[in-house]
Amino acid sequence: MLIDHHLRGAITDASRVARELEDAGFDGLYTAEAAHEPFCSLALAAEHTTSATLFTSIAIGFARSPMDLAQMSDGLQRLSQGRFALGLGSQIRPHIENRYSMPWTAPVPRMRELVSAIKAIHHAWQERTPLAFRAEHYRHTLMTPFFDPGPNPHGPPPVWVAGLGPKMTRAAGEVADGLLVHPFHSERYFHEHVVPAFEAGLAASDRSRSTFSLSATPIVCTGGNDEAVEQAIRGVNVLLAFYGSTPSYRVTLDAHGWGDLQTELNRLSKEGRWDVMPTLITDEVRETIAVCGEPDEMGRLLAQRYGGKVDRVGLSMPYDTPPETLASVIASLKQP
Repeated sequence: MLIDHHLRGAITDASRVARELEDAGFDGLYTAEAAHEPFCSLALAAEHTTSATLFTSIAIGFARSPMDLAQMSDGLQRLSQGRFALGLGSQIRPHIENRYSMPWTAPVPRMRELVSAIKAIHHAWQERTPLAFRAEHYRHTLMTPFFDPGPNPHGPPPVWVAGLGPKMTRAAGEVADGLLVHPFHSERYFHEHVVPAFEAGLAASDRSRSTFSLSATPIVCTGGNDEAVEQAIRGVNVLLAFYGSTPSYRVTLDAHGWGDLQTELNRLSKEGRWDVMPTLITDEVRETIAVCGEPDEMGRLLAQRYGGKVDRVGLSMPYDTPPETLASVIASLKQP
């Protein structure tokens, strides 16, 4: 099981942080599209690391055209010498329409098309064949030599899709090269809902499991002392409240009979009462969805949660983590 970490912080620190995380033993580094776009930091990381896989988790697919994503990912694949993966997510309708001013359509068929379009563009460049992709949402039929980068010496970058609900998870198994499991999941939800949907999609694609990357990014709650644990709990509760307010993520709460919590969190978010929302996260909710324990227990706890079903695990740690605590977590994860 490969271990990944968020390449967070200011873009001006990306080179240094990437080196430190790779030196600490992480196998992969990922960025998220939040206050900043997710590509520039990875470009810097590509030039200052040598082995870590670099990926977006996630870039918002519906905010961009397939051609834009194809070009960006091709460039990062070249810059990183074959270590890049394009991780895409759909986001939710209010953000696509009101933050990005882009059209919204049913997300699962559109994501299926988006991935297929990117792959068609990469294939045309790699195999020197005419570009001829036509579907409902995207149409790419023009590629002149001036705009053609030619074959990528490292091969086209893989395209991974973020999913949590069964339809998007199945679609990832059908058309993508990997699945990024959203952090807002529990052990039960992963095994009872994510795995069956993913396996059904992969079976429908008639591909081997060995050709696919399954990555989970659990929320981790840990600390080296009582004060650090309390800080971690506060950060985790804030994140759980934020995720829990989103209708698309209700599926995890419903799996445990906590659907009403999503309704209440959503109401508070619309009222702007973000400070109140974390107080609704009980110990039971936190300890069910997040992975909670001592730093040196994380290897065992994560192995127990996923039962050998994942290829990579990212650590979502929404709080400051001292180097010594992170080192203890990594050591436990690297134990045979």
